[in-house]
Amino acid sequence: MSNHLKSIELFSGAGGLALGMAKSGFHHKMLLEFNRHAVDTLIKNHDDGQAQIKDWNIKHDDIKNISFKKYKGKISVVAGGPPCQPFSLGGKHKAFNDRRDMFPQAVRAVREARPDSFIFENVKGLLRKNFSTYFEYIILQLTYPSTTKREDEDWESHLSRLASTKGRGLKYNVVFRLLNAADYGVPQRRERVFIVGFRSDLGVEWSFPKATHSQDALLWEQWVTGEYWKRLSVSKSDRPTSAISQLASRLQNKYGLFQPKEKPWVTVREAIGDLPCPKNANIFNNHQLKEGAKSYPGHTGSPIDEPSKTLKAGDHGVPGGENMIRFNDNSVRYFTVREAARIQTFPDDYHISGAWSECMRQIGNAVPVRLAEVVAKSVYSAIAANVTF
Repeated sequence: MSNHLKSIELFSGAGGLALGMAKSGFHHKMLLEFNRHAVDTLIKNHDDGQAQIKDWNIKHDDIKNISFKKYKGKISVVAGGPPCQPFSLGGKHKAFNDRRDMFPQAVRAVREARPDSFIFENVKGLLRKNFSTYFEYIILQLTYPSTTKREDEDWESHLSRLASTKGRGLKYNVVFRLLNAADYGVPQRRERVFIVGFRSDLGVEWSFPKATHSQDALLWEQWVTGEYWKRLSVSKSDRPTSAISQLASRLQNKYGLFQPKEKPWVTVREAIGDLPCPKNANIFNNHQLKEGAKSYPGHTGSPIDEPSKTLKAGDHGVPGGENMIRFNDNSVRYFTVREAARIQTFPDDYHISGAWSECMRQIGNAVPVRLAEVVAKSVYSAIAANVTF
């Protein structure tokens, strides 16, 4: 896309969302990140001249210190992934009682910059039933960002006032959806909530892009036609043992003679199969073997012929089971940092800085580049049709 719409990004992390947005045509005026290790990754790629990041303005600061008023009327999108630990299935579930809840700061950025749109991403846990009222509060704040919380007001009272507002002042039309990255060609089962809004005066009607890939299409290629194994030159001895006839028969009963219309889910084997064995010296950055992977109940790794499990980042390092590859002989090893970056669809010339555990934390926190690109491209098209360059 030749015309670049301008954007700012909050809570940039290692840059997955930012890379996807850049690939879709947005031009970042600022990337804001507080974590020093993630900033090291951003600056390393910037200084190395990585094609997409080399012109970005990277700011290492706390969002609470930043005013966004200078961007008013100049920005098409405010984007970011507000820290998700308050809502994570693996966290302490404090939500609005957690000092790491950065949604109020995201709302402030929207209020001050008044962008044409915003794109925010967060964990599936945000939709948990016991957070439903607070999630409604987040959506209403983003819908009416200029109806601010008073100093003497608790969040429940503010919620009531937002719910009864007549919508005077700045307003956004907000939609949200739980997306599985595997359904959009990412080699990973990763469910995340995307919240997208367009300023109401633009009159944009928008819905999330339809899924392009499916599990059934992968199973069809594996167990009905066998095309998957042929395409990847996988010998019969290296295929998983499965109730093949039963599975094939179920799929054929469901679809008849016509295979699923979507593309197949992308597997770990497809994502990393052309990388050299990490036990040997190689020219790929971030592609060194980490020893010590073990399999035990509940900690079995990601099967090579499926999309990986969700890569995770924990408060105290990474859990490990989701960060291992399981081969069809049931042996396991840890993903290298490069392999994990491939699974998150980072480009190969993009370097992740830090020790293995820190790199995996950054990758586990990232938005898959390809999924970000799909959503952002759709938002770009909607805005480009409604604004004058």
